Amino acid sequence: MEKQNRQEERLEGEVLFEGRMLRLDRDTVRLPNGLQTSREVVRHPGAVGIVAIQDQELLLVRQYRYAIAQETLEIPAGKLDPKEPPLECAVRELREETGYRGTMEHISTFYTTPGFTDEVMHLFLARDLVWDPLTPDDDEFIGVERISWEDAVQGVHQNKFNDAKTILGILLVQGRLG
Repeated sequence: MEKQNRQEERLEGEVLFEGRMLRLDRDTVRLPNGLQTSREVVRHPGAVGIVAIQDQELLLVRQYRYAIAQETLEIPAGKLDPKEPPLECAVRELREETGYRGTMEHISTFYTTPGFTDEVMHLFLARDLVWDPLTPDDDEFIGVERISWEDAVQGVHQNKFNDAKTILGILLVQGRLG
């Protein structure tokens, strides 16, 4: 089977918007067939998600998500600070959002939506949780909920979650726990 060149070459670009959490770029690219087109890319510093398990229960956070105009039930998560290692971010976010810290195990790193953003998500499994809270961010209004691990796995298969990192995190940990 012949290898085909699918790479696009960036010719020039401009920043359309830069905010506190993301940047929107528009680049002109040359396609493998020589034609030119534009690509809009959301640049994001990356994030973490934490599957936190204590006594066969999963810790979840309930929060309002403005972009979809509804509350979601998700695993704790947060954005990486500049040059912050993912493990440090995961420890901080778990403490800020749930009040717990624990032993962390990296379980996966993936692109959230590679069709339009470079955001990378690092998933961790947290166990051996102990109470050690940090003050939450001023713009976060979060409720912590616990559900049995069995209900969490069932909930994934019954479409009870609408957050991709939560679904993937539960499925990946289920594969590890058996």
